[in-house]
Order: sequence, then structure tokens, then C-alpha cells
Amino acid sequence: MTARDQARTAAQRYSAERHDAVDPGPSLPDRLTAARERKGVDLIRAERETKIRVRYLSALESGDYRDLPGAVYTKGFLRNYAIYLGLDPEDVLRQWRRERGEATAPEPVIVPPRPLAEPARPLNFSPSIVVAALLTVGVVLFFVYLGAQLLRYSRPPDLSVTNPAQAVINVDESTTSFRLAGTSTDGATITILTPGQEEPYRTTAQSNGDWSIQVDLRRGQNRFEINAVNPETGKQAETPRTVVITVPFLEIQAPTLTVTAPVDGTKYGNGAIAVEGTTTNAKTVSVTATLQGSGAKAPAATAGPAASGAAASGTTINVAEDGSFEFPPLELTAGRWLITVTATSDQGQTATRSINVEVAFSGVNLAVTIRGGPAWIKVWVDGQLVGPQSGRVVTAGKTLTFHGATSVEVRTGSSGYTQFTLNGTSIGSLGKSGIPETWLFKPPDPPVKTQRT
Repeated sequence: MTARDQARTAAQRYSAERHDAVDPGPSLPDRLTAARERKGVDLIRAERETKIRVRYLSALESGDYRDLPGAVYTKGFLRNYAIYLGLDPEDVLRQWRRERGEATAPEPVIVPPRPLAEPARPLNFSPSIVVAALLTVGVVLFFVYLGAQLLRYSRPPDLSVTNPAQAVINVDESTTSFRLAGTSTDGATITILTPGQEEPYRTTAQSNGDWSIQVDLRRGQNRFEINAVNPETGKQAETPRTVVITVPFLEIQAPTLTVTAPVDGTKYGNGAIAVEGTTTNAKTVSVTATLQGSGAKAPAATAGPAASGAAASGTTINVAEDGSFEFPPLELTAGRWLITVTATSDQGQTATRSINVEVAFSGVNLAVTIRGGPAWIKVWVDGQLVGPQSGRVVTAGKTLTFHGATSVEVRTGSSGYTQFTLNGTSIGSLGKSGIPETWLFKPPDPPVKTQRT
């Protein structure tokens, strides 16, 4: 029986005698061998690193303790070998004692000295080595720079478009411009061509490669050909980019027009003709009156009592928010008239209505217009006072209309600021500014100055 077998038999016998013992597991030689194999070293390398001879290490792993110099050295070898293999040295020593059948009382341990590590040798550089190294680094850097320059001059500029993200997009119908953006080589010139524009858009890529430019859009399809040029080499991007932006056309609706007054074919006893109605899809409405048979347009007209100004032939007004419109009354002379009303949209589309009316004056129809400054007036219709006994002050631009069976008499505080239109015929002012006068209108007689106050 070998010493190893004897050690195992003794260990088993010792374990059986202890009632509180547990399964001892592998023997110490097996533990040492397994630990070394896990570490991945052989006995020769272990000898070199632990400074323990190979034959002693082999004796420890085979259990041949008789080949060892003695118990004291064996303990020292086991402790150092256990530390080297990553095992608990005290546990290894206890197992060694158990397997030998010895008591577990502590014994003096002699630890052999650990091997001394050879100090690192300092690096010594001679001046020639330093110079050679610097020259080598300089040559390498030069060739790197030269290669970079050659690559730079031989390579065309990069080009990409980041806005819009897609090459073909549709935008809102109200869009009139768009900002194109992307990346390219630092300093590259970005050119953008679009049909119908002689000069292309141009911009320069920034130091980080970003570029952007605002371009105009028109309704329909807008096509942009984008390219990048290296200003130093003249090389263009290998793959130019194309962006198509479509602005939809507005759906233009023609205006509609309804004239509620005057009514076609109506015969009026005075020339104050109101023009009103409604329209859709229109911004402005204009009115024109033409005397039939003569081709003459209506003279400057006056408005009724509720109006603040006069409407003339060819007058244009804005349409109200609800689509309605109302002109101050047209003051027309006797005869047959063609009144033309035209509604116009923002896009220039129009709608027109024509109305025929006849003006046949009866009695006295007098329009009084104050121009140049305010004027005090007092009026008698058919001999009866109209309004307050003291008269009233009328502001400049105001027009009042009076109708009588036989006569209308007007006293004004400023004859030059007071203008008259009798039965559609403009008479103008009959005196001078600042001069109070009274005038009697009784057609077919001409106006007569009276003394009524």
C-alpha cells in the first residue's frame, strides 16, 4: 500500500471515529491537484512562481509525505502552496492533520520566505534614440497630412437634405416660402435651381456642415435641384438631390349678386334712387348709372336725409361681413336710366346685374348739401316750417333732401357752403361763404332770393 493510500485510510478511519463528522469530500492531494488544474498551471510553472521544488510539489499532490524534508517544512510548503492556489491555508493544514490522524491542536508553523521579485529595470534613452523617435513621428505625421489632403482634393463634397425629410411633400395652400436645410462638406457652396428662375439660390455650408436657405413657393408644383460644389477643387456632389414641394391651387368661387333695390322697370317721382342688395364671395360692389339715349353717365349725386355722404355714378364700396351692401341714394335727373351693379372678388372675378328705371319728377325735389364747413339752415316746404323754429346746424359733408308739392324755401347761414340740386339738376351754391341768405325754389321758375328769416 502506498503512502497516499495509507493517508486516505487514516483520514477515513479518523472521520469514522468522530460522531459529529460530515463527509470530508476529496482528499488533500486531490484538492491540491484540482486547484492547480483550475489555475491552469503545471508543476514546473508552480515551482518557478512558488520557489518550491517540483518533487516537493509532486509529493504534496500525490500524498507521498515521506519525500518531504519533515513535518515543519511540509506545513510551510502546504501553507504557501494553498495561498498560491487560492485555498484557505488553515483549512488545508487541518485536513492534512486529519488525514495523518493527528490532533488538531495548533502547532508552530514555519513559513519559508517568499520569493523576492526582481526589481524592474529602468528605461534608459540615449539622445540618438530620442532624435530617431522624433524623426519617425514627424515623418508619420507628414504622410498622414499628405494623405488627408490628397483624399480631400480627390473626394467630391457630401450632400444630404434634412428638411424636408421626404423628397416629395405637399404644403398648405397659404404657404408662400419654405426653408430647405441639410448637411454637406465644410465650406461647400450649395446651389438650388428651380424652373422659371434665372439665378439659382446659393448658400455656404457652415463649419459643422449644416446649411439652410429660404426659397419662394408658387401655387402648383415647385421643383428644386440641389447640388454641392467644392469651391477649391470645383468638384460637385456625386448624387445631387431633388425636392418637389406642391402648393395646392385655391378653389376660386365666382361671386353671386342679388339687387333688392331698385326694382327693374320702376318709375320714380324723384331722382333719389337707393341701391342695395346682398352678395357672396365678393369684397367690393360698384354702381354705375347711364342715361339712356344719350350715353351720359349720372351726374354727381346726393344722398337722402339719413346718409352721411353722396353716392356718385362709379362709386365702389366694401361689402359688409354678412354680405350685404347699401349705397347712398343716387340723385338722377329726369329720364330713363340703366343702373349697373357689379360685385368683385379678391381674385378679380365679377358678377353684374343691370336695372332699368325711369325718373319723372313731380313737384319740387331739392337736395341740400353742406360743403366747406358747417352751416345753419332753416327750411319751409309748401310754406310750412320743417324742423325746429330756430333751425339747425348741419355739418360739412351732410346732405338733406326735401320734397314739396309747389315750393321749398331754404335759409342758410353761409350761402357759399350750401349747395343745391333741384329735380336732379345740380345748381351749386348761390351766394358767398359766411353770407346768410334765403332762397325760394318753385319750378319751373328759377331760384329767387327772398327776405324770409
